[in-house]
Amino acid sequence: MPTIIEPLESVWAPSFSDLYSQLLTTLPPPLLPPQQNPNPKPSPSAPTLNARIASLQCHPTLEALLHILNSDLPSAHFLVRHMESPPAYEGMLIHAILHRVEGDYDNARAWYRDVAKSEPDVFRSVWGNNNINNNNNNNSGDGGEAQGGLDAALSLVSSIEALRKSEQGDKEDLEQQSLDEIKATVMFCAKRFGTGRWEDASEAWVVSEEAKRGKKGDMVVGGEGWRQF
Repeated sequence: MPTIIEPLESVWAPSFSDLYSQLLTTLPPPLLPPQQNPNPKPSPSAPTLNARIASLQCHPTLEALLHILNSDLPSAHFLVRHMESPPAYEGMLIHAILHRVEGDYDNARAWYRDVAKSEPDVFRSVWGNNNINNNNNNNSGDGGEAQGGLDAALSLVSSIEALRKSEQGDKEDLEQQSLDEIKATVMFCAKRFGTGRWEDASEAWVVSEEAKRGKKGDMVVGGEGWRQF
């Protein structure tokens, strides 16, 4: 299970805390794609909250996570596509979560592996030393802990994929695991960046080498998100 460590009270900005609590207590945990019918048109769980989330102007990692909690995947994708290369490892991890919720499981696995390999500290802060086989005898030190967390993350992806494709598994338990991962990531990002306003969110952007070479495609579905820069 992801590691959820409650932050100091001073980390939270009141407006962020109120909206975050509302999303956690009033909406179902993100687990399966919001729309599974042919030619789906993504829509938030609570459309009236989109503007409120954007108006917080918090760090883009946190804004993306709030949008994911609201099942507004296009707005979340608009943000994380600017944070998908080192040193924006938090954005890369959120990208994995986003693909998992979208049902793009192979891409989710790839993003998890990239973060665990490139920056174990970020991955460990969310997933801790979790090994699905409870067998870390072949792993030691930091690398072992990161690998254990990776095993657990990949196991969650596979379990959700099995639930979606063959209706196998405990949906309620998987919803809780999904929510725990998102909450742990929120805690990590809140500690690192705070929950106050970021007037210029472009300070968090990282341009990938592919984008620099002009080879990166547009990953946004259904618009360019709610927040303007």
